[in-house]
Amino acid sequence: MKPPHDILSRIGNTPLVKVNFDSPASIFAKLEYLNPGGSIKDRSARYMIELAERRGLLKPGGTIVEASSGNQGIALAMIGAIKGYRVVITVSEKASEEKVNTIRGYGAEVVVCPAVDEYDDPRGYHKTAQRLAREIHGAYMPDQHFNPSNVEAHYHSTGPEIWRQTEGMLTHFFAAAGTTGTISGVGKYLKAQNPAVRVLGVDAANSYFSTNGRPKPYAVEGLGIDHATPLLNLAAIDEMIPVTDTQAFGMLKTMVQKFGLLVGPSSGAVASAVQEYAKRLTENDVAVFIVADSGRAYLTKGYY
Repeated sequence: MKPPHDILSRIGNTPLVKVNFDSPASIFAKLEYLNPGGSIKDRSARYMIELAERRGLLKPGGTIVEASSGNQGIALAMIGAIKGYRVVITVSEKASEEKVNTIRGYGAEVVVCPAVDEYDDPRGYHKTAQRLAREIHGAYMPDQHFNPSNVEAHYHSTGPEIWRQTEGMLTHFFAAAGTTGTISGVGKYLKAQNPAVRVLGVDAANSYFSTNGRPKPYAVEGLGIDHATPLLNLAAIDEMIPVTDTQAFGMLKTMVQKFGLLVGPSSGAVASAVQEYAKRLTENDVAVFIVADSGRAYLTKGYY
């Protein structure tokens, strides 16, 4: 039997690498930037598009419209190029130059929107995407912030993968919370395998969720629960850890200079939370944290 060679078949099965945070525990980073599109968003984007195709929501010749901090847009642009769809991505002006250029490099169109404090602001990237999806004939918007299949993607792929890679010995799982698809989907799967596994989300300290509905500006991309969301499964999450911009950005040089991992800012936030939490762990603990994307997508920001 010949192995599959389509690039979409190579999404997933990313490696775990051990990271020593001066803890007796076994702590591993899961390198999601080794997916073909460069981030964990390849998983959810592929799952949502293929499901939409099966349900007849996205037809040949159609258009994919999505609001993204960048990585979901890159994944959809890659998928659109392979499958022949027009792709239109709205992004916040916070999005890095590298991510915007990558989306365009795959042939997609990019609409840059002002950064807004309120999720429902019509000028923001999400409301702009919804408007474009209504206006463009044959458009389909995956709507990663509200689509339950975002959670399902990680329940069916990322969760089982981590459980298999740790041979059922996992005790702690950490991931950034943005759309909350990863933390909710993986958390639900892991809790089904062993309810004792601790699932910890990392949120922006100034997000809608962390400020109890009084958000303030923050700079980290791909992090932060910025609205009330039906995707957030608090029953599958033991703790939500707020992290500031200073903590997130401050961890980036540590990760690259000490561990050789050039990670993106949201992963800096997660690593910062893991490093602090690791002080509580013992030699019997096995922890995994998600590295959602690479720092190569942010080099012009001067973080490193």
